[in-house]
Amino acid sequence: MKMSAQLSASATAARAHQEMFAYWASLRRGASLPARGDLHPSGIKRLLPTVSLIDVVREPRDYRLRLAGTGLYGVYGREITGKALGEVYNTAAGDYWRKELDKVVDERRPGVGVHSLAWRGAPHVSILWLRLPLATNGKDVDMILGYDAIVGAQAEGGFSGIRAA
Repeated sequence: MKMSAQLSASATAARAHQEMFAYWASLRRGASLPARGDLHPSGIKRLLPTVSLIDVVREPRDYRLRLAGTGLYGVYGREITGKALGEVYNTAAGDYWRKELDKVVDERRPGVGVHSLAWRGAPHVSILWLRLPLATNGKDVDMILGYDAIVGAQAEGGFSGIRAA
């Protein structure tokens, strides 16, 4: 991927993150966090292919992908909806995500970062991710709204996630 294409993809990802964050912030009720019930897919229609909803499992703390957009199938090469982190990621990647999601839950604040797909054998592809806390009672995070922008050769090629034997 050429440098100009990388910069363009990163700028597009930043705009999408800004759009998702603004949508989430518009749902806040003062100091209260928005709840899952406040989300309306029509408000983020363009972003839905790489949106996820992540359940917070309390004891012991873990995370389960309640919903994963259709665009994430191509990233992971399989369906990840309904799976716990340990069923999706290797140990190192799972530990990374637990740490990042724990921060979102404990601090009740959004998280943002970049994660390479090298763990999946695709070091040329990265996820620019955004994780936004949701709380049924407005305070205790019980779900996380995720948005992933995929940057790299896989994103350009429109990888479908369908593999030939």
